[in-house]
Amino acid sequence: MTATEPAASDAVAADTAPQPAPGATPPRTPLIARAAAELVGTAALVAIVVGSGIQATGLTDDIALQLLANSTATVFGLGVLIALLGPVSGAHFNPAVTLAEWWTARRGGAGVNARELAAYVPSQVAGAIAGAILADAMFGEPLVKWSQHDRSAGHLLLGEVVATAGLILLIFGLARTDRLRFAPVAVASYIGAAYWFTSSTSFANPAVTIGRAFTDTFAGIAPASVPGFICMQLIGASVGLALVAVIFMRGRTGAGTPSA
Repeated sequence: MTATEPAASDAVAADTAPQPAPGATPPRTPLIARAAAELVGTAALVAIVVGSGIQATGLTDDIALQLLANSTATVFGLGVLIALLGPVSGAHFNPAVTLAEWWTARRGGAGVNARELAAYVPSQVAGAIAGAILADAMFGEPLVKWSQHDRSAGHLLLGEVVATAGLILLIFGLARTDRLRFAPVAVASYIGAAYWFTSSTSFANPAVTIGRAFTDTFAGIAPASVPGFICMQLIGASVGLALVAVIFMRGRTGAGTPSA
């Protein structure tokens, strides 16, 4: 019997276990499991970003090739992580996404509540820091060395607004049109493209920004630049939600007027 084949006893247990009533909402994954998924997923994402950056700089001095290697690894890694952990926690790996979902769900809609928000965000930040330290350890770098890579220029901050707004527009646009099944490919592809079309190389993620301050390597960001990036990311998330509200506006059904 292979690991993918259910045991006969498992099948019997499944048949005799109480089943939810028709139309009932299936039980959600426990919050601790969802928080763990966010921690592990964010750690893996940052390890991919930082580790591929270190690997790239060790293989070539060509900055364009370094960025190509870094972005390519991030695209594939992020797609896999979303496909794997999306069914558990939604695969946010990003406080901006979690905050945006909480904001849209604050009136009883689908999404994270305040308790889940309080569990997700610290898990994401802790995971990002752990991922940066892990990447440094794998490549024999100092485990914690504050980055000296200043990213405080105004055009870089604008790039973060654009990158984060586009990410939120994509994710919540897919949700509004019932196409979240495409998220692994769509989100990973967007981030890969944003590496190249934004001046900031698209951090678009407060937790990842914090984590990348812990490594003085290709993907790092100076601690002094972190608050500005996070501020712009939150502004970008607000802009993205506003765009979702306008572009994917739900029609109203009036008397004698067919709904869209």
